[in-house]
Amino acid sequence: MDSRIGFSDSNEMSNNNNNSSAICCLESSSPSPSDDVVALRRLSKNLESIFSVDSDDFFADARIVLADGREVPVHRCILSARSPFLKEALGAKKEKLELKELLGRDCCEIGLDAIVGVLGYLYSGKVMRSLPEGVCVCVDDDCSHFGCRPAVNFMAEVLYASSVFQIPELVSLYQDMKAFLTQLDDMRYLLHILDKVAADDILLVLYVANLCGKSCEKLLSKCTEMIVKSDVDVITLEKTLPQHVVKQIIDQRIELGSERLNNVSLPDKHVKRIHRALDSDDVELVQLLLREGHTNLDEAYALHYAVAYCDAKTTTELLDLGLADVNCRNPRGYSVLHVAAMRKEPKIIVSLLTKGAQPSDLTLDGRKALQILKRLTKAVDYYNSTEEGKASSKDRLCIEILEQAERREPILGEASLSLAMAGDDLRMKLLYLENRVGLAKLLFPMEAKVVMDIAQVDGTCEFPLLDINLHVGNNTQRTTVDLNEAPYRIKEEHLIRMRALSRTVELGKRFFPRCSEVLNKIMDADDLSQLACMGDETPEERQVKRRRYMELQEVLSKAFNEDKEEFDKSGVSSSSSSTSIEITRRHSMKN
Repeated sequence: MDSRIGFSDSNEMSNNNNNSSAICCLESSSPSPSDDVVALRRLSKNLESIFSVDSDDFFADARIVLADGREVPVHRCILSARSPFLKEALGAKKEKLELKELLGRDCCEIGLDAIVGVLGYLYSGKVMRSLPEGVCVCVDDDCSHFGCRPAVNFMAEVLYASSVFQIPELVSLYQDMKAFLTQLDDMRYLLHILDKVAADDILLVLYVANLCGKSCEKLLSKCTEMIVKSDVDVITLEKTLPQHVVKQIIDQRIELGSERLNNVSLPDKHVKRIHRALDSDDVELVQLLLREGHTNLDEAYALHYAVAYCDAKTTTELLDLGLADVNCRNPRGYSVLHVAAMRKEPKIIVSLLTKGAQPSDLTLDGRKALQILKRLTKAVDYYNSTEEGKASSKDRLCIEILEQAERREPILGEASLSLAMAGDDLRMKLLYLENRVGLAKLLFPMEAKVVMDIAQVDGTCEFPLLDINLHVGNNTQRTTVDLNEAPYRIKEEHLIRMRALSRTVELGKRFFPRCSEVLNKIMDADDLSQLACMGDETPEERQVKRRRYMELQEVLSKAFNEDKEEFDKSGVSSSSSSTSIEITRRHSMKN
């Protein structure tokens, strides 16, 4: 049986005060449906059959382009007949319509699933009986999935698109179930799930309801009432909502005498100056403001602010000052790590954990950072990124990082075992680290970038492992350098490089053990370990081992380049586990 339920024409419904009487229930349980119902059902199925996202429809004469570049083929005549807004937009006869242009400059982002839901209704006249599987479900297995962020996001996106496209019946449906007296037992409606939605997610619904205007007055009023009584602070309101809505909330809080919630008064001028300096990524100015002595970073909740709204580099620089408590809580009871989980930026989360942030800390309602993050993450995105050939998403990286942090306490020097395998020879250590990090960049680019940024590898001088260019007058000579014979030439910049690479390996093993296991199978193979362990060999034996090690390096480098060229041609993600299998195969065959 079809999972959608049908409605009559949108114009007819908008002119009818009793919405329930305007419903045309195409899935009627009546044993003898009328001829009109049968005809409508057939028409609905015929029109629905020509709408497809997965195939390149030959008959489509326009395309709607999403923010991520994906395109949805559509038919002008059908959409023009169903939506006054789209009729005007399609009248220009453009072949491609940018969704951002259609929705306006201040629009909220709308994903493919929401657009497909709205367009599917315009084609067939049928609304989904239940929310899309996987799209409206978060990663947290303990969640009822009734009011988590993915479900709220989807409904808010459909609501906004329906409002802009001037489809009043969809606006009414996704706002309030009482607008329709249908038997949709598992359908969710924003007005009826708000009491199960987190306050920060209600802000999203409030923002969308405000964009929709008069068509969502009831939803706007309900969300405003709930935020007035919530513990959401003024800074969060100002960063999320239009100024006139913020003023309305503050005025209502004052009228209700809710100053006790500690969320009505604005930050003082000194705190504001620190926040403005952070907005400008000017940590030096922050230091100057602190010297005035009016407040400190913890009193200004500067780390919370930077983690929520500033660049990851600014957050790292603020942490490096060592002047803030990384486990400080704001008036809402959120630690800095809780806020970082809401931000979903892996570099920031790793920076906090390496500075001592506690992943086991609970919010006032008993949630850890990991649970917060899981309830914000769409299941379909998370599990798709675990499939072979798919690049890791930021959401998945953040979850893996926090899961690892909860399993064990930070372990320093995790690269020591692997480095010991390279012996005491400085050149061998650098060879090992350069090859391992280079391999990580090829196989797991997103994970490698996170830990390399934290370890600040990009700020170090990469050592030419095989040979270097020496400039003598106007001539350039190519020569091989033995680091042990010329330690003065690498003492400064290359020891810094080695420490940064070593730190990269440590962070990788701590937060991305799955990736590190793949690297171990390649880098810590028996052949390599025997070559790297220098004992009491004679100079001749030592030279033979070095030559063999260099040969293996060339084999790996060649394999990396070959695979990279193949991936560039095919467009396959370099994070595929099949890549590591192929490199391991080539390594074993050529040895």
